Amino acid sequence: METSLRPCVLVCAGLDPSGGAGIQADIEAVSAQGAHALPLVTALTVQDNNAVHEVVAVDAGLLVRQAALLADSMPIRAVKIGIPGNRDNAEAIAGIVRMLRALRPELPVVLDPVLASGRGDNLSRGDALAALAPLLDVATLVVPNLPEAAALCIATTGEDLPCPHVLVTGGHADDPDVVNRWLSAAGVREWRWPRLRGEFHGSGCTLASSIAARLALGDSMAQALELGQRYCDRTLAHAYAIAPGQRVPRRIHL
Repeated sequence: METSLRPCVLVCAGLDPSGGAGIQADIEAVSAQGAHALPLVTALTVQDNNAVHEVVAVDAGLLVRQAALLADSMPIRAVKIGIPGNRDNAEAIAGIVRMLRALRPELPVVLDPVLASGRGDNLSRGDALAALAPLLDVATLVVPNLPEAAALCIATTGEDLPCPHVLVTGGHADDPDVVNRWLSAAGVREWRWPRLRGEFHGSGCTLASSIAARLALGDSMAQALELGQRYCDRTLAHAYAIAPGQRVPRRIHL
């Protein structure tokens, strides 16, 4: 029987009823690393494995009350943030991070800056880009894909970064390999992964959450990025279908 306290990752993300992305993906990826997810649902969505039709943000005050109670009794060692749902929720989550950092100043925060679904559907009420501003201010690591990096004006040279670390993923490029670039004050480091055939639902959630879990377990940023990418690549290689269209990463029982 495990008697030591398992490190927890506070996860703020939307609920995808298809189970392929969002909070369920985060929980599975965090658990697979050996950490425990504390899920705060920021928004309810109407979507399947291919398209998002509606996003309904939850009450920001509810998120704050949930987080405050959890922080009083559980070892929160990292935070992972997906879609906030709207600007009010983004500001509330940023406030939650500042509250947690009053006790743990070096608390790592991983932001998956989801601006739209893979098909281009909006994932926030109002201006999704503006809603990210409060979260960029508190992020340790941002994990954008190429279109998101362009929207956030993040140059792949590592200049003028919005936070200490950025991992730009190359899944949207046309190269034979997927090239992911880690940008930081130390420079630029690249990883290359064989490009897998097909499209996947929840790959960004899987990657960001696994990295957050590795940081919660005490890995350095370099270790967390390496292991998180390796894990994500395996989940995509073993992805399964639940309906025609995008496949779901096999995050558990690999």
